[in-house]
Amino acid sequence: MVSEYDYWLLDLDGTLVDVEWSYTREVFDRVGDRIGREFTDQEADILWNGLTGSRDRQLLEWGIEPRSFWDAFHAEEDPLVRAEQTYLHDDAAFVADLDVPVGLVTHCQEFLCEPVLDNVDIRDWFDVRLCCTEETGWKPDPAPVESVMRDLGVAHNGHKGVLAGDGANDVGAAWNAGLDAIHVERVGHERRGQCVLGDYRVQSFDELY
Repeated sequence: MVSEYDYWLLDLDGTLVDVEWSYTREVFDRVGDRIGREFTDQEADILWNGLTGSRDRQLLEWGIEPRSFWDAFHAEEDPLVRAEQTYLHDDAAFVADLDVPVGLVTHCQEFLCEPVLDNVDIRDWFDVRLCCTEETGWKPDPAPVESVMRDLGVAHNGHKGVLAGDGANDVGAAWNAGLDAIHVERVGHERRGQCVLGDYRVQSFDELY
């Protein structure tokens, strides 16, 4: 089905790359010190991987003010250390061989995203990159997806596209923008606590061939 699409959009964290758990645990320890609230391994896993959907909604359910959390989180993330602790999933290699326009739409902030792309050497995989902000909107809002579509020259002009990601927000963004959605399940249904429905549901991109 890879050849069925005129263009591809992809998420980054959890989809193409992941970070060693030791890094995640250390970041949440330091964030906890900043905001005066410890995080269990399960809570860190839920927030890091977005297992319950909206991270802000999850924070509010735990009685944590999202802005304070994110300010502390971004203050504690070291771009170079994170890049060094990031690895590329083997099955993501197909992206390098796509002979169509390819865009990246990620919630990973630019100051973290750029070193990661360099470290795993995938910068040249993408014709357009967008790191979501308050101004661009966040998936499942279709706005950042549609922005990349416009920059690729494929927006609402008859081109058929697909967005691949590891979370429900990615699937929602794809459908809200009128694209097909591929959900790649990196963490497993039991750990996530739910199934994420997409047009395609895979555990590895190798299943698409």
